[in-house]
Amino acid sequence: MMTTVVFVSILLLTLIIALSSRSGKEVMNVEEYLVGGRSFSGMILFFLAVGEVYSIGTMIGFPGGIYAMGPSYGIWFLAYILLAYPVGYYIAPLIWRAGKKYGAMTLPDIFKGHYAHRGLELIITLAFLIFLIPWAQLQFQGLIVALSALGFNLSPTVAVLISGALAYIYISISGVKAPAMISIVKDILMFGAIVVVGIVVVMKVGSVSHLFELVKAKGASITIDKPTDVVYTVTTSFVQAIAFNFALIVAAVMTAKSEATVKKTQRFMPLYMLMYPFLVVTAYYALVALPNLEQPNNSFIATSLALLPSWLVGLVAAGAALSGILVLSVISLSLGAVVSRNLVRNIPERSQKKWVQIFVLIYLLISMFITIYVPQLMLNIIEMAYYGFAQFVPGLLSVFFFRKMTPTGIISGVVAGTATAVLMHINHMNVFSINIGLISLIVNFIVTYAVSIGFKGNYQLVSPIAGGKRKKDTPVNGPTIALMQADESKRPS
Repeated sequence: MMTTVVFVSILLLTLIIALSSRSGKEVMNVEEYLVGGRSFSGMILFFLAVGEVYSIGTMIGFPGGIYAMGPSYGIWFLAYILLAYPVGYYIAPLIWRAGKKYGAMTLPDIFKGHYAHRGLELIITLAFLIFLIPWAQLQFQGLIVALSALGFNLSPTVAVLISGALAYIYISISGVKAPAMISIVKDILMFGAIVVVGIVVVMKVGSVSHLFELVKAKGASITIDKPTDVVYTVTTSFVQAIAFNFALIVAAVMTAKSEATVKKTQRFMPLYMLMYPFLVVTAYYALVALPNLEQPNNSFIATSLALLPSWLVGLVAAGAALSGILVLSVISLSLGAVVSRNLVRNIPERSQKKWVQIFVLIYLLISMFITIYVPQLMLNIIEMAYYGFAQFVPGLLSVFFFRKMTPTGIISGVVAGTATAVLMHINHMNVFSINIGLISLIVNFIVTYAVSIGFKGNYQLVSPIAGGKRKKDTPVNGPTIALMQADESKRPS
């Protein structure tokens, strides 16, 4: 009973926060709705950005992976996030700069503004949507697992309906601002729950060293022994680190008020890694004390139920639920924005907010239906999502650094890289245990460069975002690219 009271009270609190986030504005333009008017401070951006990194998968997927697959899963998970931070420190400010320069609010907007090429914008849009679509189902399934394991007597249908309704309410009230403000509550709850459970575990077994002795006595491994596992773990970590920075954090980065804000946020984001030792000890405790769990993803939740009082379990439940719902909100908002601004043409900017809300609702309803009735439908796409997101890397690097790349070359690279990833995945191809995403990314780079150099035609190349003082660039056969004069003295630092 106490668990339910605490859980419901926190959800009601988040609705109050969502309403207050509107700040008395009766009318919001599309920029305020999608990217917060590019006005978020470092603290708000921090919580919004880390909310994209640490979703419900952190609480249930990470310890569940260690429980089921051993240390290689944990090392991969930690490695890709650690690598993502230094990559993000240099790349995220350039994403913000491109967004500010071109008035971009979505990933395809950056390509549209830089190259003024409808074909490239459309290819990036379609690829982005294909690999983003199953992300909502992933959050729904995580919510079902967490709430069921915590003892809430909710059917999957009811759990999905409540989660979808809350996600829609949050973003309908004030767009990205509501999830950003609620992320503060979510992160405090999630971080606190993980640390508390980890401390209780250590107190229960006496010490961390004694816990690992118990794990070894059970015959479980705490190190990676196979060279093939090392190769796969390293290459997978690399691919997912760059894919995350180049695709999944774009919407969050564009909400910042300056490049300096983005850089400051990136410096402090690694502090969240302090939670992982507590998750590791929780996973290994579950392996020793709660063997043979039918659902390995229940390992953290099952440990919480076994060791915590009911009111603390309510906090864990709220943290888990909000972790999934908030990521679901931001994903839905990103999808609605891309459809309204990049897929469907000629929607006036004054009408885009309304259409974003319509497309978000459609997306949530479809995702809810799939999760309830055909949960296996999106499985392969979910597995390939990071491969797909990695295909944006050559194009964005071209926008930031490389003048010689052309829209035709980037289109060819995205198509070739995506086709390579899909074919290798479907045919279960294994090349020296190297992650498929890395192989397809290399193919993408080669094709992008070769086509750009070999089939340049009379396309006038565009100066990169990270270059020096810029002049107005105009394609010979295309519309004028609306470029701002990049006076370095006026650029955000």
